[in-house]
Amino acid sequence: MSAVLDCWAGLSAPHRHRQVLHRPDAPWPNEGSLLPRGAGRSYGDVCLNPQGNLLDSAGLDRFLAFDPEAGVVRCEAGMRLGPLLAWLLPRGWTLPVVPGTRWATVGGCVANDVHGKNHRAAGSFGHHVRALRLRRSDGSEHELVPGDPLLAASIGGLGLTGLVIEVELQLRRGPGFWLAQSAQVLDGIEPAVQALDRASAAQEYAAAWLDLQGAHPGRGLLLAADPAAGSGDADAFARPARVDLGRLPRLPLVAAPSIRAFNALYLALAKRRPAQSRVPALPFLFTLDAVHRWNRLYGRAGLRQYQCVLPPATALAGLRELLAALARSGQTGALAVLKRFGAQAPSGLLSFPREGFTLAMDFPARDAGLQALFDRFDAIVRQAGGALYPAKDARMDAGMFRTSFPQAEAFAAHVDPRFSSGFWRRVWI
Repeated sequence: MSAVLDCWAGLSAPHRHRQVLHRPDAPWPNEGSLLPRGAGRSYGDVCLNPQGNLLDSAGLDRFLAFDPEAGVVRCEAGMRLGPLLAWLLPRGWTLPVVPGTRWATVGGCVANDVHGKNHRAAGSFGHHVRALRLRRSDGSEHELVPGDPLLAASIGGLGLTGLVIEVELQLRRGPGFWLAQSAQVLDGIEPAVQALDRASAAQEYAAAWLDLQGAHPGRGLLLAADPAAGSGDADAFARPARVDLGRLPRLPLVAAPSIRAFNALYLALAKRRPAQSRVPALPFLFTLDAVHRWNRLYGRAGLRQYQCVLPPATALAGLRELLAALARSGQTGALAVLKRFGAQAPSGLLSFPREGFTLAMDFPARDAGLQALFDRFDAIVRQAGGALYPAKDARMDAGMFRTSFPQAEAFAAHVDPRFSSGFWRRVWI
C-alpha cells in the first residue's frame, strides 16, 4: 500500500542523492546505500531509499538489438513499455505480459516480476526474460541467463541484486491493436470466482471489477478477451492520456458517497454492455492510463492498496472472509480487481505471482482504521496460505514477508551489500 504515486512530487522521506544515469558505466556515489529507480510506479516503498541514494535509470532507454525472425529484443532497463510497444507492434511483435500501465520501465517490470491479465496463459514478465546484464557495486558486470541463480534472484528481486542495465526479451507474434472482448455481470463473490476461473482458462485475458459495497459485496463485471486481427495506431501506446488531472488541486474527491454513486453507475452501465464486442487493446490492457495522475482524486493523503494472492483451494473461503472483515470495519473500499494466476512455477525467488486468485483493493489513505483492517487482512491471508505483493506494500512486517516468500533466505544471499530500500530494511534488516 502507499500514499505516493508521483514519487518525485511526494517522496515520503528525504534521499541523500538522486543520480540520473545516462550511461551504464556512470560512477555511483561513494557513500550510502544504493537503489535503482525506474519510473517510480510502485505503490509502496520498494522504490524508495530513505537517507540513501537512488540510481535513476531514466536515461538508460535505448534500443540495442532486435531479431525480427526470432522475435527477440534487447534494450536498456530504463526503456518504458509504451515507446517499446509503439516500435514493436508495426513489426508484428508484442510483449507477452504487460502490467496495468504502459509507463513502467522494462527494468522495473523485471524487478517486480509484474503480471498482467493473462498470467494463466503467459505467466509473469520474468518468464520471458532471455538474459539481462547486471552491474554490482564492486564494479563487476554479469550477463545472466536462465539457470543462473543470480538471474532467479534478480527477477522479482526489487532492485536489490544490483543495477539492471540491459534486458533481452522473448516477444510474441500478434496484431496487438484490437481485442475480441466478452462481458459478464457478476452477482457476488462466488459467481465471480467461478466465472473468472472459466474465463481465464478459455480466453487469454481476464479480470473482474468488483463492488466492495452494499448488501452483496463481490458484485461486478468480468471482462475477458482474446487478440483480434486488425490494424491500429501504434503511436497511441506512446502518447500520454488525453485527460490529465495534474493541474487540478489535490482535493479528496474519492469518498464514501462518491464511491457508492460511482459503483452503482458502473454496475448499471455494465448491464447494458454487449456480451461480445471488439475493443481497442490500449484501454483494456492499460486501465490505469485512461486518466493521467488519477491518484490526485484521492487528495494529498493518496491511496493505499492491499493486494494478496490466495491458493485455489482456499481462495473462495479467504475472499469471503476478506469481504466480511471489510464490511465489519466500516471502511470504504474504492476499487477492487480480481484476477486468476496460472500454475506456472514462479520465475524468481521473490516472485509474487503463484497459482491462485489475486485481489487488489484500493482505499483512501486518509481513512482512519486502515492499519487495523489491514492487520486483520494479513491474518486471513496467512491462514489461507497466501501472500502479499511487495510492489503494492508499505507496511508488511518481517513475519508476513517470510510467510509470503519461503525462499527469502536464499534470495538474501544474492543481495548486493550496498543495495537497500525502505521495504528491505523493514522486512529483513
